[in-house]
Amino acid sequence: MGGTPPLSPLAPAAFPDLPVIGGVEFATAQAGVKYKGRTDVMLARLAPGTSVAGVFTRSATRSAPVLDCQAKIGGDGTGAAAIIVNSGNSNAFTGRNGVESTRAVTTAAAKALGIEESRVFSSSTGVIGEPLPHDRITAKMAELSGALDAGGIAAAARAIMTTDTYPKGAAAEVSVGGQVVKIAGIAKGSGMIAPDMATMLVYIFTDAAIDRPVLQSMVSANADLTFNCITVDSDTSTSDTLLCAATGASGVRVTEKDTAFIDALRGVMLDLAHQVVKDGEGATKFVQIAVTGAASDADARVHAMSIANSPLVKTAIAGEDANWGRIVMAVGKSGAAADRDLLSIWFGDEQVADKGWRAPSYSEEACAAHMKGEEIDIRVDLGLGGGTATVWTCDLTHGYISINADYRS
Repeated sequence: MGGTPPLSPLAPAAFPDLPVIGGVEFATAQAGVKYKGRTDVMLARLAPGTSVAGVFTRSATRSAPVLDCQAKIGGDGTGAAAIIVNSGNSNAFTGRNGVESTRAVTTAAAKALGIEESRVFSSSTGVIGEPLPHDRITAKMAELSGALDAGGIAAAARAIMTTDTYPKGAAAEVSVGGQVVKIAGIAKGSGMIAPDMATMLVYIFTDAAIDRPVLQSMVSANADLTFNCITVDSDTSTSDTLLCAATGASGVRVTEKDTAFIDALRGVMLDLAHQVVKDGEGATKFVQIAVTGAASDADARVHAMSIANSPLVKTAIAGEDANWGRIVMAVGKSGAAADRDLLSIWFGDEQVADKGWRAPSYSEEACAAHMKGEEIDIRVDLGLGGGTATVWTCDLTHGYISINADYRS
């Protein structure tokens, strides 16, 4: 890449202090897959009995590691497990070579850790269409297995970055039956972000004991309310992977009835999803779009995504222009039910349109002041029913073009 992009202005002040999760250890290494002088491989070892659930991209051109994870994720294995991730090369659109590279990496990890290959889950992120130099990764396996550390999650978050400007982490603690359960997660993602999921990798760990089918249900449902509600550029990646591991180290059994845990897990996932948007390539504004009054929740989501993905809307936000006509346009083109004469729009607390007309109380100055902030709230009411949806996006700036025009160089 032609230089590291500057830190996003929306970045958090620091990487959070994530709790150690019993039953998980991390290691990183510099394998030189693409990047020089930085860590680019992460290994996580998971204790015997760990349940692993996953959500993946629905792209028709998904990568070999994604296909391998999907084939393994429903397995009945209960032995120790592992996650191995590289950045710099996505091992996507690489044909038979991709399958062979994935198998070489997972087999080497299994051998180094003394576990079944069917319990090794791999991910790759980076450039599409170039064979993965897997020998550079397998050559580091002894080093990785010898450096495993329960406190290594922050280093792991840095090793999986590509065009990210900062590592992403989030955590929660929740009481279940009077006992504390911990959750910690890391993510990468910056561009090629759109639902189903996006060019993101997400790894979440908890010391709760959760049966795999229950964990899968929790993860899938929460993904629909978090990672599948963000978009940077409407482009769905070949490599999206979210893996959630429940080690059981706390001895606390969690079931589908433990709503406090489910809510805490969703909170961690939403925090990470928001961080991905705030690190959107070239982003200077974090944008929440809430749609109410739609004919259905599904229609509300269609409208919200039409607004969030509109280049005209996103460039207006970048220019701090409260151009609500572009919202009207995005609603009208979405394909979901709408009635021009029932449509109302707000920028922050300022109503700009009221049932098909410019709102009498509209204040250009108040809207302009809201648009100058780093966090922009747009609300649309369709006036048709009870359907609602909320999605998150960022603005579209010259920085996005610069980063992606230079991505392979």
